[in-house]
Amino acid sequence: MTGRIFDIQRFSIHDGPGIRTIVFLKGCYLRCRWCCNPESQEYDIETMMVDGKPKIIGRDVTVKEVLEEVMKDLPYYRRSGGGLTLSGGEALCQPDFAVELLKTARENGINTAMESTGYSEFSVIERYLPWLDVYLMDIKHMDSVKHEEYTGRPNSLILENARKIAEKNSTKGGTRLVIRVPVIPEFNATTKEISAIAEFAKTLPGVTDLHLLPYHRLGQDKYTGLNREYKMQYVEPLSNEAMEGLLQAALKSGLNCEIGG
Repeated sequence: MTGRIFDIQRFSIHDGPGIRTIVFLKGCYLRCRWCCNPESQEYDIETMMVDGKPKIIGRDVTVKEVLEEVMKDLPYYRRSGGGLTLSGGEALCQPDFAVELLKTARENGINTAMESTGYSEFSVIERYLPWLDVYLMDIKHMDSVKHEEYTGRPNSLILENARKIAEKNSTKGGTRLVIRVPVIPEFNATTKEISAIAEFAKTLPGVTDLHLLPYHRLGQDKYTGLNREYKMQYVEPLSNEAMEGLLQAALKSGLNCEIGG
C-alpha cells in the first residue's frame, strides 16, 4: 500500500494529545486563502523554490516505510499519551493509504489522530473512524457563502459530516471529535462569528472541546516558491488581546475552549 506525502514531522505537541509524529499527505479539496501548506494542495509532485534552490515536494511511500519512522518515537508516545497524526493537505483524499496507515499504527499500540476539513462523502470518513482515536475537525464558518468565497467550497457537507461523526461516536464510542477553528482576520475573527461556531459545536453529541487557532503568515514564502499569489499578504495577525476576547466569546457556549491545542 503506497501513498503520497510531502513531510514527516516528529516531536509535535500541537496536533493531538502528547508528543506526536505528523505525516503530511498530498492533496486537498479546499483552497483556503490562508493555507500555510500550499504545497499540500495539489496531489501532483511539485517543485518549489526554497532559499533560492529548487526542492521536490512530494514522494510516494509505503505504509511500512512511514510506520518505521513513526515507531522511532514509541517511548515518547507511551510516556506522553502521544502518537501518530495525519495532516496535509487532506488525509481524506487518500483513503486506502491513510486508513491502512491508521490501522497498522493502532495494531502496534499507537494512538492515532487526524487533522481534517471533513469535506468528503461520509462513506469515506466512516472507513477511518474504527482506527481513529481523535478527529481534529475544522469548522471555519457557519455562513456557507462566505465559507465558499474564502475556501472554494460551501460548508454544508462539512457541517453535516461533523454531526454524523459526533452522533456515530455517541452511540458506538471510539473516536473523540474535537472542533478546531482557524481564526482568520476579515473572515471569521469577530465575536459573532466565533460564537456561532461554538454554539454549533455545542449541539454535537459528545463534543466538549473547541480550539481557536490564531492566523499566522508562516507559509507566505511558500507561495512565492510555488510562483503563486498569497492573497492574505496585507492581513495582520490578531493581537493576544483580540484572541482573548474571542476566547471569552467561545467560552460562553459552555465548551472547554482554548487558544491553540
